[in-house]
Parts: sequence; structure tokens; C-alpha cells
Amino acid sequence: MTYSRFRFSLAVPTFLILTAIIPPTPASALQLYSLGGRTGSNAVANHVDSLPTVASSGGAASLAAAAASDSSVSTAAAKILFSPAGEKGSGLSGKVFARFVMPEDWIALASIPGASVASASVSAASPGAETVFTMRSFGQKVRQWLNGYRLGYWPQEKGRVRSEAYKNPDGFIEVTPDNEDTRVSEHFRLRDFVSHDQKDVWPKYVVLREPLLDKLELVIEDLNDHGVNAEGLRIRSGFRTPAHNFAVRGEGSARDSRHQFGDAADVYIDQEGNGKMSDLNGDGKVSFADVKMILDAVERVEARYPELVGGTGLYAYAGRSGPFVHIDVRGVRARWVRGVYKGRSRRVVRSHKTTPKISKALPASNTVARSASTTRGRTSATPE
Repeated sequence: MTYSRFRFSLAVPTFLILTAIIPPTPASALQLYSLGGRTGSNAVANHVDSLPTVASSGGAASLAAAAASDSSVSTAAAKILFSPAGEKGSGLSGKVFARFVMPEDWIALASIPGASVASASVSAASPGAETVFTMRSFGQKVRQWLNGYRLGYWPQEKGRVRSEAYKNPDGFIEVTPDNEDTRVSEHFRLRDFVSHDQKDVWPKYVVLREPLLDKLELVIEDLNDHGVNAEGLRIRSGFRTPAHNFAVRGEGSARDSRHQFGDAADVYIDQEGNGKMSDLNGDGKVSFADVKMILDAVERVEARYPELVGGTGLYAYAGRSGPFVHIDVRGVRARWVRGVYKGRSRRVVRSHKTTPKISKALPASNTVARSASTTRGRTSATPE
């Protein structure tokens, strides 16, 4: 009887195991395209706002028809609403130059007849062309990290979902040294919204919603129309990673801040180019009255465009940029004030004077009144 001898080697099973557990390196998720047409899609009116712009209304009809006949065409991509667009950009302001889409929505757009698509330079997106960013999906995030960039955990990942507006973002825009200067609207570039932590880590990732860009542009336009030069409106803080938001909680950041969802920005108007809030009302000082002028513009914009309603907070702190304003598009109206001291009311002072000296403690009602009178001003909402 003949026996065959087999030599056992660990090389083959080791290779098979490594192949199974180590996924291939993903291709760069950042793709930039220019849409030849200029019919604006009213992305600002929808929660699903990262929708592509088609070249014509006929293209939109083709997209809807294709969605009805072909299940591979994204339903989200077919839900496009239209609004008047300006000469340069899209949105309600006509000044938004960017679209942030998931890969499946871009593929659906590119397959639609009438959608004019061509490659565009990452370094010089012209004012006459929209730039479409293909985002990395939220599912590519591994615990706190995405491709070496620390993001942290969103509220939903920790079981805190206050409403639909606090669900996890759909995806992330990849920011590199090559594309950070890409214009996303008339006055803003992609780098303006990058989280302020991890300065030396590349690529970076940003969550940014088009309605925020639209609202900021409309606020600038409204202030200019009312005689306030707002061309120097600057972003003090745009997107914040949840990890960075947690790190700045001591500076007044809310736990579930809207900055983590890409639809909030802290802004100030720098007319002199010195990195500080300017004296907008010309009274010779920078004060709460100046940021109140920005709030007035927000109120007028929201009155004209209810779909852009959101939170506005006034901060009179004398930080590195001086007073600033928080603006967001959360979908519900909210207002608050921070850093403004409200002196004791006459009622509290009078009750204090008439309190007998033998009393060791004020009645509970007086204590509450005094506490309320000395609290920094706030109305109707928590800061975010």
C-alpha cells in the first residue's frame, strides 16, 4: 500500500484570513463635477438637501420618469423642487455653487438624459458652474474615526435622538489641501466650515448643508439692502466634529449642537479686515446693538422664506472676534441671548430693602425673582 505525504504550510490559510478581514483600500470619495446648466433646484426646502441640479426642467422631468420606470434610480434624487435661481448659482439666493450628494444620487443623475455633465478643476471652480461633491457615507465611519480623522460620536449613536433633525448625517465631504479653497457659495469656501481641531490631519471631513449656505447669503444680501455693508461676514465656527464639540463644552457649546449636523454657523461682520466684529450702527463702539442688527436681518429672511427657519443666538462675549451671532436652519424657530447682563429689577430691590433684618433667609418667591433678574439674558431656547 502506498501512502501520499502532504506538507502543511501556514502561508495559504494566513493569506486567506488576511484577505477576508482586511478590506481593499477605498478609492478617494471626492469627485468634483461641473453641471453645464443653470436651473436651480430648491434644495433648501428639503431635509434631503444634497440633491443634484439638472440642466433643464426637461432634465427634471426625465429624472422623475426614470425614477418611475427604473428602480435603480434613487428616489431621493428624483425629489427635486425648483426655485428661481440667480445668474450665477442656485438656491433661493441664487448664490449657492455646491451640491453635496451621495454616490448613488450622482450615478442616477449622470444616467439621466438632458443632464449635462463634465469634469471640472478642483482648484478653480468658476462662479458660473456648480461643483458637485460626492460624499463618503456615514457607514464608512469606524467608531470615532474616518480615514484617520477623528469625528467622535453623534447623538443618535449614543441613543439620543430628540427629533428627525438629530439623526446621523448622511455622509461626509472630504476636504484636502487641493480642494479646500473650492467656492461653495458667493461669499464662502469649503475651508470656512472645517472643524477647528486636528489642523495637521489630512484629509479632513465636513458635514455641510446647502440650506445653511443659502440662508447666510440671503442674510448678507438683506443687510446690504438695508444699508449695512455685510460683504465682510465671516465664519467664526462652522462644522464641529462631535469630538471637538465635546472639547469646547466649557465655552458654551450645547451637547447636541447643530454645528455637528452641518446646518449652523457662528458669524460676525468684519468690515475693517482685522478679524473682529465691526461697529455696524456707527455709535463708536462694538456692542450687543451691532449683533442685534444681524438678528433683524435673520428675522426678515425667515419671514420671506419660512423653509429656512431656524435658531439664532446672540453672543456678546468679548472673545477673539468680539460679539457674534449663531445662525442655523434646524427647521423650527428658536432664539436666545448670551453675555448680556440684566440688572436687578426695581421689584427685587424694593423687596430686599423691606426684608426684616431678623430674617435669615429670603422667601422662596423672592429668591427665584432675584435669581431670574441676575441671570444673563436668554429667550426660548438652549444655545446650539
